Amino acid sequence: MRRLKRILVAVGIALLGIILLLVGSVALDSLFGHNRLDPLTNTRITVPNGMSVRAHVARPSGPGPYPVVIMIHEFWGLTPELIGKAQALAEEGYVVVAPDTFRGSTTRWLPRAIYQTISTPTERVNQDLDTVYAWLEAQPEARPERIGIMGFCYGGGKALRYSLHNSRLAAIAVFYGTPITDPETLRVLKAPVLGVFGTADSSIPVVQVRAFQAALNEAGIPNQITLYEGQPHAFVKDMASIRGGGAQGQAWKELLDFLQRTLRK
Repeated sequence: MRRLKRILVAVGIALLGIILLLVGSVALDSLFGHNRLDPLTNTRITVPNGMSVRAHVARPSGPGPYPVVIMIHEFWGLTPELIGKAQALAEEGYVVVAPDTFRGSTTRWLPRAIYQTISTPTERVNQDLDTVYAWLEAQPEARPERIGIMGFCYGGGKALRYSLHNSRLAAIAVFYGTPITDPETLRVLKAPVLGVFGTADSSIPVVQVRAFQAALNEAGIPNQITLYEGQPHAFVKDMASIRGGGAQGQAWKELLDFLQRTLRK
């Protein structure tokens, strides 16, 4: 019995040490990474009520007006890879706004990515996206009736949930974001939904994707849900990989076709 107690105490001390180490690493990453957003954002979006959101805004050449895509980042926060995707969409003729929904935080350190995800409530994200949406409605280069939203991973889930909050959106694209499988919840959606998932995604099993699609169908929401065989979570990496073809290129083309149908009416 005493030996068992000693083992349990040792395990407890080891676990406590690991927890303290992780907490410390998150704090250090925050301390040394406070200015990482500076080269990634080019706009501070403000509205009359005083709300302000940092973002990267990518614009097509020419005066417009253009359809709009709000693009929400993964759980890392804004990254050069996401900015590359925003710029690529702008080249296709969309004004693209990639807001910082973590309010100053971006990282490559997994523990901090997890922390900033669980410490960012959907209600706060919706508030920031309301600011972005209100700002876009006032921009002469944007078509306010043709604003869509999309996101990757964390951003895909937030994009879907913001669509429940804002019924004026014209398109919703979810790249391996956490689905909603309740038809009654989804009935409030007013825009068609694109869903891109991988069959080898350990965090979103195929059965959950199928339930999402079934719920959209039951709710009467037009949808296009695609499962890419053998692809893991977050398989659409960056524009260099997308242009290389394969599943990433196919998923990106699917997005372009979807936006063409929904936002260029």
